[in-house]
Amino acid sequence: MLKKLFLIIPCFLFFSSVLKAQNSWKHEIRLNIPLDSIVLSDPFILADHKTNMYYMTGTGGLLWKSKDLKYWDGPCTVAKTDSNSWMGPRPMIWAAEIHTYKDKYYYFATFTNQSVKIDTVKGNIIERRASHVLVSDKPDGPFIPMKDPTYLPADKPTLDGTFWIDTDGKPYMVYCYEWLQNWNGTIEKIELKPDLSGTLGEGKILFRASDSPWSREKDEKGNDGPNKVTDGPYLFHTATGRLGMIWTSWVYSVYTQGVAYSESGTLDGPWIQEKNPITPPDYGHGMLFTALNGKQLMAVHSHKVINGRFVRNPHLFEVDLSGDKLVVGKPYIP
Repeated sequence: MLKKLFLIIPCFLFFSSVLKAQNSWKHEIRLNIPLDSIVLSDPFILADHKTNMYYMTGTGGLLWKSKDLKYWDGPCTVAKTDSNSWMGPRPMIWAAEIHTYKDKYYYFATFTNQSVKIDTVKGNIIERRASHVLVSDKPDGPFIPMKDPTYLPADKPTLDGTFWIDTDGKPYMVYCYEWLQNWNGTIEKIELKPDLSGTLGEGKILFRASDSPWSREKDEKGNDGPNKVTDGPYLFHTATGRLGMIWTSWVYSVYTQGVAYSESGTLDGPWIQEKNPITPPDYGHGMLFTALNGKQLMAVHSHKVINGRFVRNPHLFEVDLSGDKLVVGKPYIP
């Protein structure tokens, strides 16, 4: 039986059983929810060995917690943004990730301030949107801003930032520059400060949406060509040390994930795209993690259109990284 609690507490207080009326948000806290019953886009799962727990976040700025990947408690708010910052008082939060680095937990996410318009391209009004990083001492937050007000240019819509330490030992954010403005989405990198509190220098393009051999769409004239969307980059190493990146786009109306590999073994590439997608149709925005029992898994969301609305649920797949390429196996049911 599914249990429900109605509590006016943030996630980090709920999970530590501490009640403080200040700093609270109202959420329906549910217990023992099966993974595929959760509605969540862009799932990211942190397997935390310090607490021996799993923490799942994604779009919406909320967090779920589990001991076994099968049943989850949540959702709870974990991000505490500054209402006086560029994000405004109630930013949209997309594609959040939680990464560990130097004994802290970092929350990489996309924030959108819908009240600020930065551009209009081909009739599309583009809102102020950017990847940003928050920090906490605990995996369930609260995650708070650091000293730098921005990480990426204010006049460019960026999203889906993820974290990587390259062969030079430096930390980087890898993110998408959104197709709505450049009309050919890119995946880029930018160096982070040693404490991740800001960025250094400018972004560098790693590859473009048009480099993909598998994504397809019809243009305004009905001609067939590559899709414009770059979405959800996530980096990994195979057992042989090969650097790869999974990322998502579309094959016409089908949400699809592919993979690219760096010939140099660094973020600078060049990045060679695999010919075929790696997941079943209508699965995407994936990430890879090693479960607490050592099993290698990929978390993705399924993508369905029901009554004209997108419905997305998190799912797990087995993966094999023992060779020179990522091999996606069967669905994993905890």
